[in-house]
Order: sequence, then structure tokens, then C-alpha cells
Amino acid sequence: MTPRPITATYRLQLRGPQSDPDGLGRAFTFEEATELVPYLAELGVSHLYLSPILTAPPESNHNYDVLDPTEINPELGGIEGLRQLAETAHEAGLGLIIDLVPNHVGIEHPELNPWWWDVLTYGQGSEFEYYFDIDWHEDNGAGGKLGLPVLGAPDDIDKLELKEHEGEAVLAYYENIFPVRPGTMETLEDDPREVYEKQCYRLMYWRDGVISYRRFFSVNGLAGIRQEDPRVFEHTHRILRQLIAEDLIDGVRVDHPDGLSDPFAYLTQLREVIGPDRWLVVEKILGVEEPLDPRLAVDGSTGYDALRELDGVFISRESEDSLSMLALQQSGSTWDESAITASEQELKREVARQELSAEVRRLARAMRRDNFSTAGSSVSEEQLITTIVELVAAMPAYRADYISLSRLVATLVAEMTRRFPSRRDALDLIAAGLLANSEAKVRFAQVCGAVMAKGVEDTTFYRASRLIALQEVGGAPGRFGVSTAEFHLLQQERARLWPMTMTTLSTHDVKRGEDVRARIIELTELPSEFAEFVRRVTAVVPAPDEGTGHFLLQNLLGVWPVDGEVTDALHERFQAFALKAIREAGVHTSWTDPDARFEKAIHDWADVLLDGPVTSLITEFIAPLHRGATQISLGRKLLQLIGPGVPDTYQGTEFFTDHLVDPDNRRFVDYTAREQSLTVLQEGVDWFSIAGMAREEASEEAGSENFHAYPHLADHADRAKQALIHAALQLRREFPELFTAGDHQAVFAEGPAESHLIGLARGLDSGEAGLKVIAVATRRPLALQQDGGWGETTLTLPAGSWREELSGREFSGTVPVAEVLEVLPTALLRRLDDPAEG
Repeated sequence: MTPRPITATYRLQLRGPQSDPDGLGRAFTFEEATELVPYLAELGVSHLYLSPILTAPPESNHNYDVLDPTEINPELGGIEGLRQLAETAHEAGLGLIIDLVPNHVGIEHPELNPWWWDVLTYGQGSEFEYYFDIDWHEDNGAGGKLGLPVLGAPDDIDKLELKEHEGEAVLAYYENIFPVRPGTMETLEDDPREVYEKQCYRLMYWRDGVISYRRFFSVNGLAGIRQEDPRVFEHTHRILRQLIAEDLIDGVRVDHPDGLSDPFAYLTQLREVIGPDRWLVVEKILGVEEPLDPRLAVDGSTGYDALRELDGVFISRESEDSLSMLALQQSGSTWDESAITASEQELKREVARQELSAEVRRLARAMRRDNFSTAGSSVSEEQLITTIVELVAAMPAYRADYISLSRLVATLVAEMTRRFPSRRDALDLIAAGLLANSEAKVRFAQVCGAVMAKGVEDTTFYRASRLIALQEVGGAPGRFGVSTAEFHLLQQERARLWPMTMTTLSTHDVKRGEDVRARIIELTELPSEFAEFVRRVTAVVPAPDEGTGHFLLQNLLGVWPVDGEVTDALHERFQAFALKAIREAGVHTSWTDPDARFEKAIHDWADVLLDGPVTSLITEFIAPLHRGATQISLGRKLLQLIGPGVPDTYQGTEFFTDHLVDPDNRRFVDYTAREQSLTVLQEGVDWFSIAGMAREEASEEAGSENFHAYPHLADHADRAKQALIHAALQLRREFPELFTAGDHQAVFAEGPAESHLIGLARGLDSGEAGLKVIAVATRRPLALQQDGGWGETTLTLPAGSWREELSGREFSGTVPVAEVLEVLPTALLRRLDDPAEG
């Protein structure tokens, strides 16, 4: 059957009844998603975009730790629940997109994963052994057995016990249990140590770095699987074939394809499974200058690149030097491009030497095995590993074996050979290993991606503190914002090359939600005021570490309530975020070596910020930030919705939200309030009257610092954001080809405040006559207000009559921007007539 046309998605985070991320015992299964279908259909999306739906641990609140890739998660409602959701969605004209996790499965509790349990039981004799990427070589550090990083101390093998679990004998190490191979024991009275020595696995002290299986990054509880094996692919995609045969889904989002042996081949095979017409997007994290390879059999990425562009174009780039100097004073680094690059490379070296040392050593062994020449025969193990670490640390992309990056490794090797002649022999050995087109080449690409993820997104982005809004997956914090020229060129490229790619502002992986980032972006409009604010706050409440404090303070400003009423829930949420942030940063504490004293000091410092002598100061400082951020959030969302690509709205963000990093961004969403608000919108809202009345009421404050160009947003911000989304999605639904195949054109204002307007137009051809929709938004709103507003700045519309979709007002010709943006700081203009037919 022909899939339903896709124009916009809405991400839903599913969780079973045993998952409790917010402490309220709420589930969000297929049943709850089914109940939301009428609301989402009215909102205007075309597809529900579901988080992973395959069987995961019952307590999982994300479901990326799949236990059984062949079964729809019974905790979510099973296949029948999914069928009911699909039927209800289809009746409402909506489709389903699923999130596929092909790279790994969960093994945190081995007894829950039958494939992994079988491998632990029978080793290389297991019928599932080839499913996993396991190193059985004698030199693997575990004597050729499956090395598991489990033991809390080197001599903890003596703590093993023989027990019974569900009628089977098992070896127990505290709460962890492991199978006993049949025939290797007689009774539970046997010596546990003797029984253990007969097993196919070896329990290792976790700090020894002996891990015989490929992991997802450095997560021991997620084991990589070998999709390159046709049998594994067919077994793990059997359920996908069933969903397609039953016409339950219209597309697939692929989680972390860069972890696979051959992403290119996998995606080609996946395309054959789902067919040419179903939507296929990949979680591909691209560097700023890295293209998505056009030969991939996909419709695009999941939109991290668009997020960077849409955030960056609203940054006041003039404040770069001021915020760099402030960061230098607070953290000892400017965190500019050179500092970020140096930090990333150093932290990638550290990650390769420590967290991912097992993967690097396995790569080194593969390099020697795959070297069929005499190159590097005299290179020591230390020299080889050191050179691999340096090469991986210098890699600017997740992996370089995509065709579009074919010269990247050769360029890095040439540069390293020139700079470090002493490494030539080791580089020759590495090159020989890569040329063999075997294990070493594949493992090198996989290690590069893992090191990049851990060293950059998971560490550098928790240390850098110049402007933390830039520190998201796929971000480039060393580049201070995006110019309008760069922005429009990239939108044009997206419209031309990847018109069906996903675009996003918030995901389950972002460290801060879109509205939190908007607050932080507004710091670039107040660099001097922010510096003074930091000075005053830290003078009264000095942080245990200045760099950490500078990082956390920006996050706190992003979530601080406008009314200053700090709830217990916010206390708990921010403290949880702070703990995760300082452990990820790894400067004074970490997940593996927590420093209780430093963590308590940060906890106490945050408590004083949240309820102490500077609380009122923070609330006072927030007021202008919030006013500007509200305008940015509205305009940025409209540009995403009207711009090239398929826009995703993350659950709940049709209202303003204060999400921080997971699991905070998986909190319960109050859909009742959103449904009620949408009902009011559909009945009709006179935004022009609401704005006018609010301005009259606020007129006595017009000359004060509290003046707000849009005072009605203080009470109507949520409804305004939902109204913009609703209006834009209705247009996308009405004219799908305009947005999925249409042209992008830049829109500019003329006059003294022209740089404060950012706009784009969509049409079915490159000429002005073909333009049908225009979206404009306000940049640097606080500076605009300070300079007296739009003044004589004008916007010249293409020929014809244009209606602003929220206010209902009509415009034509050259009009004052102040009139177009009289109701809201952003406007959606729709052409009412075709001048070519006049």
C-alpha cells in the first residue's frame, strides 16, 4: 500500500507501567498514545513518531536497551496495542513512524536476554554466538573466553556463589547472575570457583579494561550485534517485515547507524525491506562541514544539523568577545574555536586511553592480524596504541568510511607523518591494516565514532562554558552563531538535496530543551549585564569550582521560573541535572570515581542559589531574558515549521517547556491543558484584540525597563506557540508539495532595523511569482526594543495579497514591519491570490 504522505511528525516517548521517571507512577503506552490521536490530528501533524517499541526491560524509561528485537514490547501493549494505535491513527488520517535500534541489545541483566544468556552458557557453541561481536582470540585478555567487566575488586571471584534461579543453577555475584553450562557441575554444593573455571566467560575486574564484546560507546550493559550477517539481519528485522506487511507503519528512524559494521550496506538493505516510498531517516551526527552522503538510501538525518542552524541564527554574534573573556575569567578558557578543538582532541585521547581502551587494544590486535605485509613489523604495542589514539583523536567526523569522506583518513595520516616522523612505521602498519579491507578497517571506524561521542558530546560539552546553548549533539560551540547568509545557503541546500530530511529543535537526546536554550541564547544580547550578574552572584555565593559554577549557572537561568517561585520539583530536577553534569564533565568527580565531598559542595551551592540570598537577584535578571527568549522561541519554531525538511515537534513542546537532559525531558506531559487550549484556538482567538488590550494595560510602564513589546505573551505564550504550530501545520497539510518539494528563498527587510528580521519564503519554483508562504521572525529582540523598535523598517511582499494567518490581517506591496509584527514577534503570511492569473 502507498504510505500516507508525511508532512510533520510528533515525537512520543513511550514507557511501560513499571517505568517511573517522574515518581508519579504514570505509564505512556500504545493505549495512551491512541487516546491522543484526535488531538494530534487536530494539531496538524501527519505522523506519530514513536520511541522504540520492541521489548526492553520493564523498568526502562527509554527502551533503547532492547532485549528482544523480534517482539513488540508487551509492557507497551504488544502487537495488539500497536495495531489498535495504527488503526485509530489511520482513521484520523495519521501514520506511524517507529524508532529502530539495530546496533545493540541490552545485557545489563543477562538472564533477561535469551540470546546473550545462551552465549554465556555455551560460548562459541551457542546458536546465537554469531549475533554478537565477540573477540574469542587467545590474546583478548581473558584467555580466549568472553571477558565481562563485572567484578568490583580484583579478587572478588571468591565471592561467587552457586544458587538456583527459575529452576536453573546459576553463579551469583551479589545481585548479578550468570549461567552454568550443563554438565559442568553436579549439585549446588560444588565449589563455585571450580564450576566458574569451566564456564565460557571470565568475570573481570571492571578497571582492568578487559571487555571481549563490542559495546554501545562505553556502556557495558549494551552489546553490539552483527547486522552485517544476513542471518542476524533477517532475524532482527522479521518484526519490521510484519509491520510493513500489515501496513502499520509509514517509516523508520534508525538509531546510531554509525555503530554498525557497514552503515551504507545496512541502510541499503533496510531500504529494500521497507520499500522505496516509506520514510527513512538516520541518527547521523554531522560535523559543520560534513555532508550527509547523497548516495545513502535514506531521506535524510534526524535534524541535529538543522537545530544548530536554527539556534545559531538567533545569537547576537557581537557578544562573542565579551562572553569569551567572561568564560576565561570564570573557567580559565575562552572556549573559542581553537580552545574547543584542543579540548576535544585531548579528551578524545583520554577516552581512547581509558574508557574505550578495550576497544583500542582490540583494534590494535586487528591491525596486526590484517597486516599482510612487513610494514611496521618492528613497532611496539605501546607505539601502535599511542599512534592509534592520536589518529582517532584527530578525526573530525564520527567515522570516515562514508564515500563522501573518502580522503579524510589519508589526509590525517599524511599530516601526522609530516609532523611526527617517529610515528611513520606505526602509521604504515595502521595503513596496511586498513588496506586489507577486513576487521581492522571496520573496527577503526567504529572506534572513531565511540571516541567522538564520549570525548565531545559527553565530556567537552559538559565542560565548556562560554555559551552552553551551543553545546548540543551536532553543535559547534567554537563557532559563535550562524550568519543569515550561512543560514539561507544551508536551507537552500536542504531544499535541494534533502527535502524530506527531519528537522528538529528538541529531541530525547538534547541536553536542554528548545525554550531553555532560547533563554541562554538571550545572554548574547546582555553580555555586560550577564558579566555583572555573575560577579554579584559569585561574590555572595561562590561556587566550589568557578568553571563548573559558570556552566551550571547558565542552565539555572534557562529553567528559572519567571515569578521566582522555586518549587521542590525544580530543586530535585536541577540537583539531578547538576550531578549528571559534573560527573559527565569528569573534572572533579565522575561516574566511575565519584568524589562525595565535591558533589556535596555542588549540591549545597545549588541549594543556596535556589533558595538563598541571591534568589531575588536571579529572578530580577530573568525578566528581560524571558521576554526576549519568548520571542526567539516563537520565531525559531515558525522558521523550522515553514523551512525545508519535515519538522518534528517533541512531545509537549507545543507549549513552552523547561526540559533539561534526560530523563528530565521524559517527564509527564499535561495533554489535557493542551487539548483544551487547542479547542479554544479552533473556536477562534482574536489575537489583535488581545494584544491591544494588553498594551493598554501596560502603557503606564512603557518607559520602564519592564516594557514588553508583546505584553500579552506574559499570559498567552503557550497558546501563541500552539497557535503558530497549528497554523503552520495546517498549511503543510494543505500544500504538502510546497514544503516537501518546494524552493527556499530568503526574505529581507529594508530600513534601520533590517538586521533584526529573519525570514524565508517557500514556492514551487525559484521565481517570485511562485512564492506561496512567507515566515518572518524577530532576531535580537531586546536590542530592537532598546533602539526604539522597527521604526521605518519595511518588508516588500511579492505581488498579490497576503494574509497573516494568526491575526487575519491582509497585506500587499511594501508594508511596515511594525504592522506585520504588531500581534506577535513572528508572522506567517499566506498568498491569497495568484498574480499570474490576474
